[in-house]
Amino acid sequence: MKIIRSGLQAARPEMYVSKCVSKNHLMCGPRTLDAKNYDKIWVVAVGKAGDSMAKAFCKIISAAGGIVVIPKNYDSVFNSKKFQIIKAGHPVPDKNSVLAAKKISQLLGKMGQNDLVVFLISGGSSSLVCAPLGITLEQKIKTTQILLDSGASISEINAIRKHLSGVKGGKILASLRCTAISYVMSDVVSDDLGSIGSGIVYSDKTTFFDCLRIIVKYKLQAKLPKSVLIQLHKGAQGKIAETPKRPKIPNQIIASNSDCLDVMEKTAKKLGYKVLVHPKLTGDVALAANKILKLSNSKKNCILFGGETTVQVTGNGKGGRNQQLVLHLLPKLAGKTAASIGTDGIDGNTKDAGAI
Repeated sequence: MKIIRSGLQAARPEMYVSKCVSKNHLMCGPRTLDAKNYDKIWVVAVGKAGDSMAKAFCKIISAAGGIVVIPKNYDSVFNSKKFQIIKAGHPVPDKNSVLAAKKISQLLGKMGQNDLVVFLISGGSSSLVCAPLGITLEQKIKTTQILLDSGASISEINAIRKHLSGVKGGKILASLRCTAISYVMSDVVSDDLGSIGSGIVYSDKTTFFDCLRIIVKYKLQAKLPKSVLIQLHKGAQGKIAETPKRPKIPNQIIASNSDCLDVMEKTAKKLGYKVLVHPKLTGDVALAANKILKLSNSKKNCILFGGETTVQVTGNGKGGRNQQLVLHLLPKLAGKTAASIGTDGIDGNTKDAGAI
C-alpha cells in the first residue's frame, strides 16, 4: 500500500503547477511570461483534475476569474465567487458539456487583447466540453458510448471526437484575441497533446480519412448513427474543413503517468523490492493480463506497469479497464498481490479508481 499511495500522491496537481508558476512568472516550454505585463489573468480549467489545478494556480497567482469544468459526480475542492464551476457528463457528454463549450467560447471572445488566459487541461476533457458538429447531442452521446465500448484506443476514439466537434482539436481558440498558454496533465501513454482531452487547445494531426478507417477497423459502420457517417464522409470529400493542423498557443505537459511510476519505483526500492518497470502497457485487457502473468514469474518481486488498456464491452454492466484487469489476474496470481488503479480517480463507468 505504501507503493500505491506514493504513486497516487505523485499524481496530485499542486506539486506540478507550482513548478511552472511563481508569483510573478509563468513558464511554458521555452517561454517565460511576466504576470505584471497583463491587464487581467483568466483561468479555464477542464478535466478530472480541473478544480485541483485551478486551486493550485490561484494559490500562487490571483486570477480575474474563469471557468472550471469537472465531472458531475465530483465534489469540487475549489470554490471562488470569481469562477463558474460547471459539472458536466463523463465519460459521455451531456447538456452541461454543451453549456461548458458555449461559456468558454463566450469568455474567450470577451477577453481584452492585453489579457492572459491560462488553460489547465487534464483527462476527461473530451466529454466535459462538447459542441456537436453536424450531428445532435443525442447522436454524439450514442457515438461516444459505441466508441468507448468498441475496444478502440483513446487516440482512435478522440480522432473521431475531434472531427465531430466544433471545439476540439484547437477549434475552441477561434475567437481568442489575447495571449494564452496551456498546462496539461497527461493521461495518455504517448503524452500526445493532440489526444489529451482531444487536443482541445492544441491541434490535430488526424484526418477525416483516419476516422473512416477506424470505423472500418472496429466494424462500427452499422452501429453508428447515419448522420455521423454522413458528416465524416463529407469531410473526407473536402466539403467540411479539416481540424487545425498547427497549434495556436504553447502547450506544456507538466505531469504524466511516468512521474507516478518514477516515484513508485523509488518507494519500492527503499522498501527492499527488486523492481521491474513497464511504462507502456496497452492493448486489450486480456492480452495485457497475459503479459503481466508472464513477467510475474521473473526474478523481480515488484513489477510496476503504466499505460492504458482497452476493453470491449458486450453487456450493460458496470466496471472499467482497471477492475477488469484485476479480475483477469485474480485466478492466476495465487500468493501474490495485484493492483490496477487509475491515477485520475475514475475507472470506467464507476465511482471507483480500480481494484486490488
